[in-house]
Formats: sequence, structure tokens, C-alpha cells
Amino acid sequence: MPPGLQNGAGQPVTKRFDVYRNNVTFALTDALRTGFPVLSKLLGRQNFTRMARLFARAHPPTSPLMMHYGAEMPAFLQGFAPVSHIGYLPDIARLELGLRRSYHAGDTPVLDASRLGGLAPGVLMASTLALADPVILIRSQWPLIDIWRFNTVDGAQKPRAIAQVALITRAEYDPTPHALGSADAAWVRSIMRGDTLAAAQDAAIATDRDFDLSALLSLLIRHNAIAGIATPKE
Repeated sequence: MPPGLQNGAGQPVTKRFDVYRNNVTFALTDALRTGFPVLSKLLGRQNFTRMARLFARAHPPTSPLMMHYGAEMPAFLQGFAPVSHIGYLPDIARLELGLRRSYHAGDTPVLDASRLGGLAPGVLMASTLALADPVILIRSQWPLIDIWRFNTVDGAQKPRAIAQVALITRAEYDPTPHALGSADAAWVRSIMRGDTLAAAQDAAIATDRDFDLSALLSLLIRHNAIAGIATPKE
């Protein structure tokens, strides 16, 4: 209880403050459980509740918008000794935060795919792409997408012992995570840095000589992930 807090009669309000504190703690725990459903499932309800209470004390909200609450969760889990043996939990938290951020990201214009096909190859490769605001890339050394699907999709296969990079897109209202290979991820990272398509192609081929852009480009177009293109003349 804050020091000096008293009621109208000048008496301590310990019991009243305890009720208020418990209500706030319950609300924050519930917000975290809603925001991190897979994390909650992996830890179990009781363990997640204990962890969430400690998190809420260490990281009280800085905004009244609960949709943003929990941004510090990945770093918190990395330093949380009771779950240090479950190495993929921080990345699961990053993925769930990414899905939330993608959901609440602003709508952006979608590039007409025919514009790409209408450019000469040289002009196209010298151009830069702007990805839509809901597009998010998350690197992981764990089978991140496999773990997420196994805990959210009925009948999903068990996670494989592979590293996966998660690409989050939002075609309409709900975001979707996709597993990318290392070359695809290198291409997307390069585009996000503002590199030309030629530079992104070089980055991908340096990772995998057999890199084929067509499948990745098709994925991005289908999921409205490309917002625009800037050609050398522009």
C-alpha cells in the first residue's frame, strides 16, 4: 500500500487497497492470457498465472490500451529462471506479439500485381518494394511456426527439429504466420532494409544458390503484403 494512504477518518485503508490491487492484478493477468494464448497453453494455467503476476509487478502498463500490453514479455522470459529450460518460449511470445501488432497495424494500399509484370527486367531489378505495414519478420532458431500450429490447429503435425523464420502477413482482417526458408528470409530482410530487388536477389542466392523468387513473390502478392514499388525513374 502506498505510504500515507488513509480513508476519510484518517485510518489506513489496507483492506480496501488489497481489493483494488487484486482486481488490477487479475485484470492484467487476464489481458496477458488473452494476448499470449499459446504461451498460456504451453505453460499451463497455474504456471502462467504465477508468471503473469510477477510480470505485471515488474512491468505495469504504460498505456491504457491493453492491446499493446506485454511488449516486454520476450525479454522477461529470457531472464525468468523457472522456464529457462524451455528455450523457445521467448520466440513464441515474439510471434504472438507480432500477430497482435499485425492485426492492429494500419491498412495500406495494395500494389496491383500487373504493374510488376509490366516492368522490363532491368527496371524491375533496380526497383525497391514497400511492404505493407502488417508485414512482420521474426527470426528464430526453433521450429517456431510448427510449435504455434501444433498448439492452435487441430491435427497439425508435431514440431520438427528445424529452425524457422516467421513471416506474418494480413491479407484482410486476421494475420497469418508463414514459415520461410533461410533464402526467402534473407530476401525479405533485404527488401525491408530498402535494398533493390537485385540486391535482395544477391542476398538470397548467397544463402541458397537454388533460390527461386517466384514462389515467395506469389505468397506476398496473394496475402496483400506488397504496398508499392519505386522504380529508378521515380
